Amino acid sequence: MGFLLRREEVLSVEQLQSMLDDSPVRAAQAILIAAKEGVVDAQALLGQILLEGRGIERDEALAMRWFRIAAQGGHLMARNMLGRCLEHGWGCEADAVAAAREYRRAAEAGLDWGLYNYANLLATGRGVAEDQAQALACYRQAAELGHAKSMNLLGRYLEEGQYCPRDLEAAVAWYRQSAEGGDFRGQFSYAAVLADRGEIETALEWLRKALAGGNLKFLRVAHKALCAANDPQIRAMAEIYQEHAIELDRSHALRGNAALDALRPL
Repeated sequence: MGFLLRREEVLSVEQLQSMLDDSPVRAAQAILIAAKEGVVDAQALLGQILLEGRGIERDEALAMRWFRIAAQGGHLMARNMLGRCLEHGWGCEADAVAAAREYRRAAEAGLDWGLYNYANLLATGRGVAEDQAQALACYRQAAELGHAKSMNLLGRYLEEGQYCPRDLEAAVAWYRQSAEGGDFRGQFSYAAVLADRGEIETALEWLRKALAGGNLKFLRVAHKALCAANDPQIRAMAEIYQEHAIELDRSHALRGNAALDALRPL
């Protein structure tokens, strides 16, 4: 742990993350020291653990402050996370215009997550004028950088022929890359294509992977889509998705009650 105390030591995100996995509380203390010494990676990671309450008391406002400090030091992911704070009101009043500004700066510097988040605002007209063509361009750039969530959305544009020529084969290729990259929505999209092609067993495998990684909102939407599937095996997955959504909802409620008991918000 002692190497964190010297500013001249170059710390990688991997080193800091490994420390967190080993001992969150001890690692948080070391990361705090490194952040105060001006190590930009540590400043960004400090913001993240403060946001999550991992190894340290959760404090969204302080998390946002450290993200801003790291962003000013040139840390692109910290700038993206500053945008996230501004978009969602984590530690501040929600401000989509300011969030878009931070995302755009990260995007212009070539950060895949910045491109993705800026594209989301462009696609929905939040904080900026709606511009689907520019959103598509950002998703494409992020996808080409290997961003799995952007791959799925690029695939959707291509499949539906929105603001670009329809290209089903290209869409399927992007869905597959997204699925293999671990995005649960990409896994679901790829499964849907496979099911339409009659490759039911492989589709079911991807649906199970999407189920394991999906969040509550996704599970609820996916459940409705699965209910309308033609194949009975695919339709049967709808009930499994619904059961998992109920479990996840119950888990969220229990964590919320525990947080209220402790007088600390989740």
